[in-house]
Amino acid sequence: MSKRVEGEILINRPVDEVFDFVADECNEPRYNPHMLRAEQISEGATCLGTRFRTELRTMGRTMPMIVEFTACERPRRLASVTRSSMMQTEGALTFDPVAGGTRMR
Repeated sequence: MSKRVEGEILINRPVDEVFDFVADECNEPRYNPHMLRAEQISEGATCLGTRFRTELRTMGRTMPMIVEFTACERPRRLASVTRSSMMQTEGALTFDPVAGGTRMR
């Protein structure tokens, strides 16, 4: 079953700063109340191939997941695949400069 989710948000910060914050998956528990924890499990700088172990609270349960970046075009695009025992999801974010900040889609 395939499902597509789209959305966007305007952030009052420069594109480079927004990209770097989002590309560090360890920051996600700071803005996603369902994400309990995230830790980088691969070596080196965050970008293509970087992997994270995460834990998400959903439907009253905790779901461990592995997130891997599959594309990294700093500061414009970041794509990933997320795997758990129940599912695999693929997604991408784009970062565009706009007056006063960044549009993240």
